[in-house]
Amino acid sequence: MKELFVLDKRNYNPDGSVGRRPSVRGIILRDGKIAMMYSRKYNYYKLPGGGIEGEETLEETLIREVREESGLIVKPKTIKEFGYVKRIEKGLFEDIFIQENFYYTCDAEELMAEQELDKYEAEEEFVLQFVPISYAIEVNNFGEHFEKDEIVTFKGMLDRENKVLKLLQEEFNL
Repeated sequence: MKELFVLDKRNYNPDGSVGRRPSVRGIILRDGKIAMMYSRKYNYYKLPGGGIEGEETLEETLIREVREESGLIVKPKTIKEFGYVKRIEKGLFEDIFIQENFYYTCDAEELMAEQELDKYEAEEEFVLQFVPISYAIEVNNFGEHFEKDEIVTFKGMLDRENKVLKLLQEEFNL
């Protein structure tokens, strides 16, 4: 899979403890809009997806995470690699947090499943929204995110998502 970019905040102790969390994210476009998870509590957007569990393949993780988070049912034959992003920054529990994010474009069925949100996702009040990419970027850049702005890794996550969204705008002329 091609590397899209590396987001290295260089705000960590290079000799410290390391935590890794690979994740997979889905890019689902419909009628010029993109499927995004919106936090009603903290006013931000992120692409649906999450962490790899056990011996899952990247594609298996994509299908499971998109369904659990958004309710969208990915059509397996439509899955295509888009690229990956490596994010390195000071972690919440470790000195260095490394996250490889694997992005796939795909289509989803019209019928949806019920969301199965993790505890933190439910607390953040995640809902699926199809929005113009430019709107998601604007909310992430200029919206009020309340106490989330104080969390060291939150800004890195928003930076990553916005950079990917800008690449998608260019790639798909949205």
